Amino acid sequence: MDELLRQLMTHLRAMWAYRWWGLGLAWVVGVIGAVAVYMLPDKYEASARIYVDTQSVLAPLMAGLAVPTDVNQQVNMLTKTLVSRPNVEKLIRMADLDLAVRTPVEREALIADVTKRVRIQGTGRDNLYTLTFMDGQSERAKRVVQSLVSIFVESGLGDKRKDTDSARRFIEEQIKNYEQKLDEAETRLKDFRLKNLALLGESGKDSLSQMGEVTVALRQARLQLREAENSRDALKRQLNGEEAVLLPENAMPSASGISIPELDGRIESLKKNLDELLRSYTELHPDVVGTRKVLASLEAQRAEEIKARRKPGTSVINPNTNPVYQQMKLSLAESEAAVASLQTRVAEYDARLAQIQQMVKLGPQIEQEFAQLNRDYEVHKRNYETLVSRRESANLSVEMQATSGVAEFRLVDPPSVPSKPSAPNRMLLLPAVGLLALMLGAGLCFLISQVRPSFHDSRSLRETTGLPILGSISLNRTPERKRADLRKKYAFLGAVATYIGAFGAVMGLAAWMGRA
Repeated sequence: MDELLRQLMTHLRAMWAYRWWGLGLAWVVGVIGAVAVYMLPDKYEASARIYVDTQSVLAPLMAGLAVPTDVNQQVNMLTKTLVSRPNVEKLIRMADLDLAVRTPVEREALIADVTKRVRIQGTGRDNLYTLTFMDGQSERAKRVVQSLVSIFVESGLGDKRKDTDSARRFIEEQIKNYEQKLDEAETRLKDFRLKNLALLGESGKDSLSQMGEVTVALRQARLQLREAENSRDALKRQLNGEEAVLLPENAMPSASGISIPELDGRIESLKKNLDELLRSYTELHPDVVGTRKVLASLEAQRAEEIKARRKPGTSVINPNTNPVYQQMKLSLAESEAAVASLQTRVAEYDARLAQIQQMVKLGPQIEQEFAQLNRDYEVHKRNYETLVSRRESANLSVEMQATSGVAEFRLVDPPSVPSKPSAPNRMLLLPAVGLLALMLGAGLCFLISQVRPSFHDSRSLRETTGLPILGSISLNRTPERKRADLRKKYAFLGAVATYIGAFGAVMGLAAWMGRA
């Protein structure tokens, strides 16, 4: 620390020898600087304050129905992108700043200058924004700020409408695309159902379900067939134990008069059974078809029997059976008809089961294709319904914004220009110029002292030259020499005070004339 202080004192002593050079340079630079500051053109700063009210009463009421929008973020983004080239060009046209522009180069320079001078400052949380512009003409600065306020408000409304319209057009296009995809998926699903209707079954049942139902029905039909066959065999055994009483006749009866009880009873029973079946089923039902086949066979057999009895030389026997025998014949005929009907039913179920078993082999592949088609259809349907819901939300948002607006812009302070210029601040620039001039003078003194070095003590001489110092002789100043040195110091301090007083007078003059 002592060494630093010693070196500092050494440099100050060296600079003191050239103090008048430094003061002269300070006067020259100070005068030139003061004149330059005084000649700076006045600039007026026009400003306006806008409050953006982002609170809407409809926003909480329409929550969940309309598309939520972050208005604060939109306004912040608007303030950051407001000073863009298109907006600056529009601002220049609105404020008539391009009247003196003749060449593209001048226009580019004007755009860059206006962009640099326009400022937008916001307080953030309070949504209060200040728009400022500085220019040499107060009226022109005010006109620019008025135009800037108009652009700020119009950009806040117009850009949002453009974004909303673009979003609605995009959603409409996507809805049309998904409508087409949904139609195509529905057509593919319909064609697949029609093509594989037998495998899918009625009411959408698969082949395994059909096979299970047919298997159960086949078991029931076989059980009923065994029961009918056992009943028929029992009737046959009982019928073999009964005998009919036959009475011969010589006359040849007509075809209508010939009676064959065992066949007539069965035919009558089958006709009754057929009438009962036709009341419940159609002509294509297996029981109806089987009964008609048995009935046709019995009628053919009866016709052959009648034909045989009507041959010449054949004695016709008119059976006069006992009631038990006749009743057993009728029961046997009914059993035969039931057996024939059940046999037809069993055969039909066997055919169905074989067909289903053959088609079951293709079941996994069919089910996979059906699941894929159904999955694609569900995806398209879900996306379509989501887009339709988004479109309705967008429409509600547009209506809500048209009613309440995105945000309400309130002009707190209209564009205004102060009576005094905002720049340059001469009361600040003049002291700065004076201080800078003094610093330049001190720098000149230091530079000369380094160019023309001198030694003020033996230690610095020994350290610089590296030679031994045998001794030193002190200067014994006389009273006259002391008074002369003191006068020189007072003269220098007076010159410095005059310098400071001159700058003070210039500052007072500037304040009095209203140029500060």
